[in-house]
Amino acid sequence: MRNLHGHREINLYGDIKLFAGTACPALAADISNYLGIPLSGRDVVHFPNDNLWVKLHKSVRGQDVYVIQTTSTPVHQNLMELLIMLQTMRLDSAGRVTAVIPYLCYSRSDKKDKPRVPITARLVCDMIEIAGADRYITLDLHAGQIQGFFSIPGDVLSAFHILTAYVQRKQQHMQDPVVVAADLGFAKKGRNFAANLHVPIAFIEKRRTGKEDVPEALTLIGDVRDRDAIIVDDEIDTGSSVTSAVHLVKSMGARDVYLVCVHPILSRDAAEHLAALPIKEFITTDTIPLTEQKYQLLKDKVTVLSVAPLLGEVIRRANQGRSVGEMFDE
Repeated sequence: MRNLHGHREINLYGDIKLFAGTACPALAADISNYLGIPLSGRDVVHFPNDNLWVKLHKSVRGQDVYVIQTTSTPVHQNLMELLIMLQTMRLDSAGRVTAVIPYLCYSRSDKKDKPRVPITARLVCDMIEIAGADRYITLDLHAGQIQGFFSIPGDVLSAFHILTAYVQRKQQHMQDPVVVAADLGFAKKGRNFAANLHVPIAFIEKRRTGKEDVPEALTLIGDVRDRDAIIVDDEIDTGSSVTSAVHLVKSMGARDVYLVCVHPILSRDAAEHLAALPIKEFITTDTIPLTEQKYQLLKDKVTVLSVAPLLGEVIRRANQGRSVGEMFDE
């Protein structure tokens, strides 16, 4: 049998079975629509004592199972739900189990940068494997070395080509745009983003003073005067970094400011901070769902691009045993 693209379809691990956790139902539905495969039924019960319980509506014996669950806030509930669902698939004798994790929690805890601290990202990867995952699919890890924490194969994808394509369409309305990497740790990815847009790049050098989660932007390396600034980062958490970055580039003479990131964590009152900033547009993806309250705060400024076609196509190729790299001419 051949699909519409002329490729022979070979289901190496049985038919695709899609399951969604409760963390990102809209994204899971969009992936389901892209593939033309309905989400399989399951019950997820949250008991009064905060314990979780999962039951599948039908057997997955011998099937190629994909569990879609992002691990954003509430992190521990969503993570445990993912682990319990993975174990449920394994105990029901699934042919292969793949954890589809649009956003992987604890990705900032990737090294011992001071004495007597954990490497929690490694722990999370170990738990996903022990729970029953044979493979994983995720997007834009905070640090590339986290791939090495998994002992199982997987696909680490990037949504930046989705963001790039959108910004390219807006470039004709911008004045001398310049990409601004939110910090030096993001310099390489920022440079690639700028190269794809064929625009120059500037860098913000910052340090964390006092409380570790309150960074202070100190220096701008590069020229933004009379230019539209595109501040780019992989994620926005409390919004402290981008708040400092926006004020810094504006003080240096930037015109319109655009914020671009893959993962809109927006913890605490970050959405309120972003809504109050002098920005033209906040461009992000649906790896983490925005609550209705956050949408209302950001409604005139936010654009959410879907990663569902990307994840759906990778799921299809994984099931058929086809290359994922050829999607990106690799």
